[in-house]
Amino acid sequence: MALGAWSFTRFAERLGEPELTMPNEPRLPEIERGTEVFAVDPLTIRAHFEVDYVHSYKQDTPFFHGLAKRKLLGSGCPKCNYTFATPRVRCMYCGGPTHWTELPTEGRVHSWTFCYFAAQEFLKEVPFALVLVEFDGVDTLFLSRLVGVERADIRIGMRVKAKFRRKATWSVRDVYFVRDESRSGAS
Repeated sequence: MALGAWSFTRFAERLGEPELTMPNEPRLPEIERGTEVFAVDPLTIRAHFEVDYVHSYKQDTPFFHGLAKRKLLGSGCPKCNYTFATPRVRCMYCGGPTHWTELPTEGRVHSWTFCYFAAQEFLKEVPFALVLVEFDGVDTLFLSRLVGVERADIRIGMRVKAKFRRKATWSVRDVYFVRDESRSGAS
């Protein structure tokens, strides 16, 4: 038989299975276990996921060392005089190298949202509030969790302060924010 004349159907017929044919359209395999639905309005389902993820923080390592020392470290560009609230090796404006700079631990809520679903390490904490914190003298915002404040009480401009876990987990979970009660005159 010439190579061009070979067909899956002829192969299947030789095996005694003439109904065996190749699918014409690509498709995903069916899942073995169906989705568990707990409610339909709003749709509430069970979704299990788990993964071991080994990675390096590489150039961001000082940021996580700072959290373990109860400090917030951002990046500063000496050429542009721009301060980033999050780690950066290079300035996004001039492309020059940045240096580590200590950030204030007190700021204000710039914006916020509530999370009802999250990555596995945060699932035990849902729902939780995420805030974008603005600091005096810093040009960008810092994303973190807000703890101990009810949803109805969160306000744009509300004074907040950073708190740090007693025992470092070497992750972004080592810092969170709470309402700054020492500045009760501010919202």
